[in-house]
Amino acid sequence: MAKACNLVSQNKEGDALMETVEIVEADLDRKDHQKAVVDLIDAYAMDPMGNGGPLPGHVKEALVPGLKKHPTTLILLAMIGREAVGIAVCFIGFSTFAARPLINVHDLAVLPAHRGSGVGRRLLDAVARKAREMGCCKVTLEVLENNRRALKVYAAAGFARASYTVEAGGALFFAKKL
Repeated sequence: MAKACNLVSQNKEGDALMETVEIVEADLDRKDHQKAVVDLIDAYAMDPMGNGGPLPGHVKEALVPGLKKHPTTLILLAMIGREAVGIAVCFIGFSTFAARPLINVHDLAVLPAHRGSGVGRRLLDAVARKAREMGCCKVTLEVLENNRRALKVYAAAGFARASYTVEAGGALFFAKKL
């Protein structure tokens, strides 16, 4: 799954820097990947478009064991050298209308210092490649309606509001806390 690409970003002085970003499938048996997953999800949780605050300690401790136990977990990491700068936490589902698997992107996050440099788009492209390899019928995700930056990234990557029939209208995402 590793695929390297060069991205151009800017340093504080505005000078262009060429960075090689590699997308890798996380190995949750590796300590460095475990740490990257927890750190990236914690950073995402702190964002106003995430959860608005850090993950509680008990969640940080339970995150990797829970992901390892879940049978359809798929996690991709965006790496610059040894630093994880982005993550796509996905789960494999199944479409009853297509009788084929699908991939749901549950979390997509890029560290603030690397946003706007194409890392999120590279992660989404890697998810789509993996979905095609698996014979999936689609890739799904949810996004907060006021997350304008993410909406632009998703639209540029070919995502649109789900609609199955004109009569039914667009799909909405609901949740019930337990």
